[in-house]
Formats: sequence, structure tokens, C-alpha cells
Amino acid sequence: MSIRQRVLVLYLGTSALDSPVVGWSVYDGTGRTSPTTGDGDEPPYASGVAALRDGWRLFQAAQLIPPYPGGEYDVSFLKHEFFFEKLVDVASGGPGYG
Repeated sequence: MSIRQRVLVLYLGTSALDSPVVGWSVYDGTGRTSPTTGDGDEPPYASGVAALRDGWRLFQAAQLIPPYPGGEYDVSFLKHEFFFEKLVDVASGGPGYG
């Protein structure tokens, strides 16, 4: 058995896992695909919960940091970032995503 990791990064509209996806990235340690940022108009999942239902495992969520006084409306990075993984057996052609 030869296991490789696939990583899915979802940026959600809020800190809730059932909120809509507003940005995403996919990284494929199997080498079968080479996704790049901006290569699709539709996110792979509608929410973090949808990714969980498809077998992705959540392993990191962004810290909830309140805005600094006066900075509530500053434009910055996407702060509701969630990392998911799937372990894929490359010898058997295990599951992908989507």
C-alpha cells in the first residue's frame, strides 16, 4: 500500500463550517492532478460540512481573532480558513474529491 495525502483548503464566509465557500485551493500529493488557484469558477464543495460528508477530514481551522478597534472594515486576507485532508492509496487508485 502506498498512501499519499490530498489537501483541500476552504475559505468560508464565516467561522461556521456550514457557511458558503468563498475561496479554495487543492493540493494533490498523489501526482494524478495538478490543480491551480483560479482554475475553476465553482468551488469543489458548497461548504465545509459538504466536504466532511464526502470523506474529507478536517485537521485545522483558523483562529478566531477579533478585529482591532477601528479596523473592522479593513480589507485583508481571508480569515476563515479550514484545512481538510484525504489519504489516498495510489496503488489502488483510491478516492479523489468531488
